[in-house]
Amino acid sequence: MPVLKKQITEAMKAAMRAKDKALLGTIRLILAEIKRIEVDERIELDDQRIISVLDKMSKQRRDSISQYDKANRTDLADIERQELEVIKTYLPQSLNDEEINTALEEAIAATGASGAQDMGKVMAELKPKLQGRADMGMVSKLVKERLTR
Repeated sequence: MPVLKKQITEAMKAAMRAKDKALLGTIRLILAEIKRIEVDERIELDDQRIISVLDKMSKQRRDSISQYDKANRTDLADIERQELEVIKTYLPQSLNDEEINTALEEAIAATGASGAQDMGKVMAELKPKLQGRADMGMVSKLVKERLTR
């Protein structure tokens, strides 16, 4: 069993013992999504793929929060924020702007990218390094800006 999945399962048991319904609900959502993918694809997810799932879930929460805030539904936005905080605890530490820019420059050098047509190569190089540690949408914008200069 992957380390991250084991850690999440142990956290679920601890939340059950503590009778923490909010935490338990979010952890069950995480485990259900992991299980759904494992059943659909008939594989056991490794830690890297679990991080990708968590990253996607956190992006969904951020999108929901902005939608709820626009609609003045702070009650629903608060629930999404709580879920996002729980999901973040299982993601690797976020990178700062300087670390992202360093990784970006290294990827451009490694791929020999010279223009916008090489964006896919650069993103393919960056994704395994930055997945779960940076907003890939923001990274994509940075790559595009850098390659179209």
